[in-house]
Amino acid sequence: MSLSEDFLHTEELHPIDIVEHIAEHHEWDFDRVTDDQIAMAVEGQWRTYSITLAWSCVDETLRLICTFEMEPPEDKLPQIYETLNRTNDMCWAGAFTYWNEQRLMVYRYGLVLAGGQIATAEQIDRLIGAAVGASERFYPAFQLVSWADQTPEQAMQVAIAEAYGRA
Repeated sequence: MSLSEDFLHTEELHPIDIVEHIAEHHEWDFDRVTDDQIAMAVEGQWRTYSITLAWSCVDETLRLICTFEMEPPEDKLPQIYETLNRTNDMCWAGAFTYWNEQRLMVYRYGLVLAGGQIATAEQIDRLIGAAVGASERFYPAFQLVSWADQTPEQAMQVAIAEAYGRA
């Protein structure tokens, strides 16, 4: 059964209702913060990622923010920023940024649904999967630059190719 079958007979679909259904389906811990926002924890191989999705009816955008703690030494910040630039060149959708005050690495994406468009459960599930996938893919590079004294060029070698499947 597809994720969107439960929504076939509903006239008005709120994107956060769909996200809540996906979180229940995957058995993720989540909290419906407001009618227009949900926060959840998604377990990855490297980290547990904090994911927040918020709906803005003003600009008809579903915003995703995926964060994980990252506390590089201050003297490594220039290399982290260079690694971020290299990382974002490799991301097809979304982008990373570093929030130094909060000590968080952040992956952000906005799904624009202008003109009354409705996101499907599969689209939102893919959006969340892409955020976790990108975070998992580039986390080792950020760590190598922060703690293993590798250059951004060296660290990015671990993220050059995407892995498919499981061992």
